[in-house]
Amino acid sequence: MKNIDFAAELHLKLGAPASSTVESLRLMRAFLKLAPRQRFEVIKLVEDLATDEVLPDHPLS
Repeated sequence: MKNIDFAAELHLKLGAPASSTVESLRLMRAFLKLAPRQRFEVIKLVEDLATDEVLPDHPLS
């Protein structure tokens, strides 16, 4: 953030974000940089992990 006064004011009003929030934003930014096919594969992988399905034998992209 280029405006230090604005950032300092937000920090005083809202406090510092939790580390989990910062990590979530980093992951979201990385996800958005992926190609659409890679996004699909990440979503599928997470869904499979969440439902305890077996991972595919072939490597992802």
